[in-house]
Amino acid sequence: MDGLKRQAAARALQEVRDGMKLGLGTGSTAKHFVDLLGEKVRAGMKVVGVPTSEATRAQAEACGIALATLDEIDHLDLTVDGADEVDPALNLIKGGGGALLREKIVAAASDRMVVIADESKWVDPLGRFPLPIEVIPFGLAATKAVIGKAFAEAGVAGQMVLRTGKDGHVFVTDGGHWIVDAHLGRIGDAPRLAGLLSVIPGVVEHGLFIGLAGTVVLAGAQGIRVVERR
Repeated sequence: MDGLKRQAAARALQEVRDGMKLGLGTGSTAKHFVDLLGEKVRAGMKVVGVPTSEATRAQAEACGIALATLDEIDHLDLTVDGADEVDPALNLIKGGGGALLREKIVAAASDRMVVIADESKWVDPLGRFPLPIEVIPFGLAATKAVIGKAFAEAGVAGQMVLRTGKDGHVFVTDGGHWIVDAHLGRIGDAPRLAGLLSVIPGVVEHGLFIGLAGTVVLAGAQGIRVVERR
């Protein structure tokens, strides 16, 4: 599996040109991309990266990649990131690693988003992977009740579980928020659900990335498959 992730990352690296401003994703597949980009930088390529998490920032610094923030650069040429699920319309579920808020801000600030994944992430419809919903700790029970109503309106249902870390304590995002993972099974209308979740007070962001991915690079046993947004 790791070999497939690295193949997808290597293919995405072909999209990178000298002088580009890049969004650097978070997660096991994006980590390969940052590694390979670091090799290019050490060989003389000039790029500036905006990391989507503290973990990616530390990795990129160790690789010698020049970094900036979206306060210094408000527009990026390209973001390369992984995904937990991708559907045929190139809608995504992201946030398994807990960085969905920064990942979405960076993707939205980019001209293009290239998603790199192994073939197991290609699904129809979305929803086997739990949907991460980033929430404010204050008033969580009230927020969850409204999320439940949004689910009913979108025709989905499932258990909501507050994410905990490896230490057994509540998982806290880089932004200081909590994550509720919704086990929905299948999401018939992802854009509709995304819209309903986005307007709930107490929901900071959710893991449905609608209309952001322009290209998906899937690595499988048969090789690399590149899917472009229709």
